[in-house]
Amino acid sequence: MDHELELGIDTFGDVTIDGDGQPLPEPAVIRNVVEEAVLADSVGVDFIGIGEHHRSEFAVSSPEMVLATIAGRTERIRLGSAVTVLSSDDPVRVFQRFATLDALSSGRAEVILGRGSFTESFPLFGFELDHYEELFEEKVDLFVHLLAEQPVTWSGGTRAGLSDQQVYPRTASGSLTTWIGVGGSPESVVRAARYGLPLMIAIIGGESARFAPFVDLYHRALDEFGLPLLPVGVHSPGHVADTDELAREQLWPHVKRMRDRIGAERGWGPMSRAEFDQQAGPQGSLYVGSPETVAAKIAATARILQLARFDMKYSAGQLPHDLLMRSIELYGTRVIPRVREILAGDAGPMEGILASGANRR
Repeated sequence: MDHELELGIDTFGDVTIDGDGQPLPEPAVIRNVVEEAVLADSVGVDFIGIGEHHRSEFAVSSPEMVLATIAGRTERIRLGSAVTVLSSDDPVRVFQRFATLDALSSGRAEVILGRGSFTESFPLFGFELDHYEELFEEKVDLFVHLLAEQPVTWSGGTRAGLSDQQVYPRTASGSLTTWIGVGGSPESVVRAARYGLPLMIAIIGGESARFAPFVDLYHRALDEFGLPLLPVGVHSPGHVADTDELAREQLWPHVKRMRDRIGAERGWGPMSRAEFDQQAGPQGSLYVGSPETVAAKIAATARILQLARFDMKYSAGQLPHDLLMRSIELYGTRVIPRVREILAGDAGPMEGILASGANRR
């Protein structure tokens, strides 16, 4: 395997605005996501993840359908979710859908399993929030059984059991790359280690350095479970433009509008420009600026957290499609090469962890 840091992007299919400032219809947004992925493939981005949501701000509720379309129009970029809300889905069907995507993409599929940051899928699909923890724990357990691609015998309290049941289709390689997405709770980190799955950390606020103890916990837990080092990745929001000032001015109104709308539901106060600027600064979780600025910040995070992959959420609220396309272009053509140039001198110390990507399921 290539030992270089993998650099990806992801999106939730945020509903964007047109040139007149009007929200685009969801079908147009979904078609634009496909075009964004095609561009990402052409400029050298390693991975694109598409998130699952069930609310008005986001157009994508079925990432696998969008990813399958992307598979037919791309050649090399890896394709995955960001995240798949396993708690309100069925593990067998999730495995079948991503195994099918793996076939259509000639082995490029990945799945990131998580609980998601919203809860709309629970009432939509008939699940009780009171069973939030039990649903995820049991369904991850079943999914790990399915990853062996052998007949499965399993029982639990959240779905019907399986008795020596083979699930189809199987992947050509016999291995579906699977990550656990976490928000940073110690219990979630240890769960990922216990199941022997790579860890994807969502950092959407604060300093990335504060997540270093979770990476250390993950490594210690893997060791205690007798497992080898496995990859750690990070997902964070960002935006690239030709200059720092332009990137911030393009992003600010859309981040604020989205943050204030969601924050009102959760009891947060409005976002101030000072808060935005702090998050966009050297220690914050917004990777926004010129290619040089964004590359330096990604490289610093990769060093601190010993990353095997960094995914930048390039969509932000209603930020228009043309600006997203320019951000992706700059990310692929200038940010990615510069990150690798910066990290080239660190290849020795990081080599073992980056190389451990070969052990991913």
